Amino acid sequence: MTRSIITAAEWTLGRDTGGDTPEGIYSVVCMSCGAASAPTHNERLPGEVWALKHTGLNPGHRQFKARAETFWRVTPAGDNPYREKEAQAS
Repeated sequence: MTRSIITAAEWTLGRDTGGDTPEGIYSVVCMSCGAASAPTHNERLPGEVWALKHTGLNPGHRQFKARAETFWRVTPAGDNPYREKEAQAS
């Protein structure tokens, strides 16, 4: 077994598009009472509708925090030795 240390290698950071990874997970939290919408995959509209309905039921609750989670992946780029290893494994 050979061990080596990579002192410098190129990496790329980007959106994870593999498998069933969603583009984003969205939700909304009421800043007055802490109530939150259900998280949704790839759709912002349900959270927006939830916030409007929540304010309709609670007229004093008008400030919300929108949460958006995205998924990133680091992959080897350029002459990074891991790039060749991953290509061989595929």
